[in-house]
Parts: sequence; C-alpha cells; structure tokens
Amino acid sequence: MSDINKEFAEVVKFHGHACPGLAYGFRATRLALRELGILRSGDEELVAVVENNSCAVDAIQALAGCTFGKGNLIFKDYGKQVYTFIKRASGEAVRVAVSWQPPGEGTEEQEAWRSFMAGDRSPAVMKLVQAAKKAKMGKILAADDRELFKVSRPEVALPTPARIYKSLTCRVCGEKVMEPKAEKGSTGPICMPCSANE
Repeated sequence: MSDINKEFAEVVKFHGHACPGLAYGFRATRLALRELGILRSGDEELVAVVENNSCAVDAIQALAGCTFGKGNLIFKDYGKQVYTFIKRASGEAVRVAVSWQPPGEGTEEQEAWRSFMAGDRSPAVMKLVQAAKKAKMGKILAADDRELFKVSRPEVALPTPARIYKSLTCRVCGEKVMEPKAEKGSTGPICMPCSANE
C-alpha cells in the first residue's frame, strides 16, 4: 500500500467510511499543508475555515489537526466547497476551492441517484450508487491538484485564539452554559434554548 493510500485509510478510519466528500477534504488538506509548509497542527498554530459541514471537514480534522475543541476549526455555513487554511504566527493563508467537474454519468446511474435522493435504499439502487461513489472517489484521489482545485493566497483577518469561558448554570434547566452565550436576567443566567421557550 502506498503512503497516500495509508494516509487516506487513516482518514477513512476516523470518518467511518470512504466517500467522494472525504476524498475532496483529504486532497484539499494535503495541498494546503504542502503550500504552507506545515505537517499538522498540534495546538492552534494552524486554523482551518470551512464553508460547509460535509464529509470533507472530517479529513481536515484528521489530517490538519484543526478541531472545534481546540478552536482552530471555524465553520461558516455558506454551503461552498471552500477551505481556507491560515498559519497563525504569520497570517499566511491558502484558500482551496473545489473546481473539478466530474464526468457525466449514464442514464442508469442518474436514475439511481434520483431514486436514492427520493429515499429508495433498495439493493439495486444502492449497488449503482455505491459503484458511482467509488468511481468518483477514485478519480478525485488520482486527479492532479490543478484539475481539482482553484488555489489562491488571500489576505485574511486572523481569527482570535480560542478562549476559555466561565461556565454558568441556567436558572431554568440547571445545565451549564458558557458565559458569553448566556442571557443575563434579573433572576440569573438563562441559556438560549430556555430563553427561546420562555
């Protein structure tokens, strides 16, 4: 097994299955790390800003070491296949946008996808969908970076480092909530869900 296949196998192990979205994230992350001359973020020295919540983001967590828990994975819900990686020390950034257009599928595959999207999980449909996913994933893993991505070097505002906040107890549900997310009431703090129901 080649080094790239071993590396992808580790990402698959983290994510739980192999799929085209994971392959995109794997390729985008490898490209960004190479461009920035960094191997992996042990702490917060690398920040990833992701513009979707797809399978690709798991590859970024696994390969780049950017996670919500460390505060160096920032989610912007734009629904775009775009990933920006920033070196915190220098502010150097690389933005990787998926630009690859997969080859068209045959009528049988297109019909299987329509059925799948409508909720059909019959063995015949699943066989065709899985075969299409596998073929697409193989093409993504084998393609040249220039075929897959549009890469730019933007000037970006450096996100603030992660902060630790005091935990308060919601006066309604009794659960812990971080201080900046709690509403301050005259009778004590209240979390957002409880505030919405009050």
